[in-house]
Amino acid sequence: MTLHFTVEGPSDAPALILGPSLGTSLAVWDEPAGALARHHRVVRWDLPGHGGSPAGLVSAGATVADLADLVLAVADRLDLPRFAYAGISLGGAVGAHLAVHHPERISSLALVCSSARFGEPEAWRQRAELVRGAGTAPLAETAAARWFTPAFARTPAVGALVADQRAADPAGYAACCDALAAYDLRAELHRVTAPTLVLAGRDDLATPPAHSRQLADGIAGSGLVEIPGAAHLAPVERPRAVLDALRSHFTPGSDADNRSDDDGRRAAGMTVRRAVLGDAHVDRAVAGTSEFTAPFQDFITRYAWGEIWTRPGLDRRTRSCITLTALVAGGHHEELAMHVRAAVRNGLTPEEIGEVLLQSAVYCGVPAANAAFAVANRVLNEKEDH
Repeated sequence: MTLHFTVEGPSDAPALILGPSLGTSLAVWDEPAGALARHHRVVRWDLPGHGGSPAGLVSAGATVADLADLVLAVADRLDLPRFAYAGISLGGAVGAHLAVHHPERISSLALVCSSARFGEPEAWRQRAELVRGAGTAPLAETAAARWFTPAFARTPAVGALVADQRAADPAGYAACCDALAAYDLRAELHRVTAPTLVLAGRDDLATPPAHSRQLADGIAGSGLVEIPGAAHLAPVERPRAVLDALRSHFTPGSDADNRSDDDGRRAAGMTVRRAVLGDAHVDRAVAGTSEFTAPFQDFITRYAWGEIWTRPGLDRRTRSCITLTALVAGGHHEELAMHVRAAVRNGLTPEEIGEVLLQSAVYCGVPAANAAFAVANRVLNEKEDH
């Protein structure tokens, strides 16, 4: 068994591994990942018992060293002898451990809303005991308040992340709590030699900025960035600020490069295009490309998918809602059918798609929405995923 992971970006680009926070899946990196994949081979992984990773990869009494070994196994499987690494909270602890104990593997490091010691061990042991007895549902009830500022905690994007917490396997989650209880890297921070960036959410209650300052003070030559208006899951709440900081750290001068690097946009665009529309659709489009249509296919891959859909300012669910509305307004029914399928793939329910079409009826006109409902109804009742 291995950790579940995904790979995005050009196969020959420098590798960048992204680690998640406790209670989240690799989806916690959804917003920055697409843009980072323009210049990196981005690998995201799930903690044991989270997302697609089996809980049995670790057992009670697990340590951060155990988790780090699992990440190295993924890197070895992908033939990545050396890679950059960014991790949130527990994911950051894994990266710090790797930088201390496997310095030859880490080319550059970013610690996001993380710590050298996550509070008193007893609190984590108590949480592990709670989860083993009652599951993760009690924690899911308060997750939004722990992870986000009050204003952001009320936004629709939070629901899917809380659902990941609720779906986490209790044994895997509790084992990760054990790892946090045993973790204390304060005396070894001086051994980190990789270029390091520390990112703090200024409103983070789980790992307050003082934890980040301790990391930065202990790691020679490291930089520290505090992000206003962000709590514990800064890449979700302030994706643009996090992306800008990571780009600057991992790819100096990348802002200019990103404007001119068509190859990077093309690779990132194809990755997102496949994720949103599905491999079958994209394969048909590629197979049907002629000399006449090739420039247009390249244009939409680079610009629509590689430049717009990879931006971190909106999540893919929101982009789907906007796209559906625009297609209703324009009466583009074939494209609408394609993007209804894409909306489902991006996590919208049929009920939510119906709400988008109802909203469109007010501002685009009842006849346009009537035709759109007919298209959506046909697509949602399809027996096969096209």
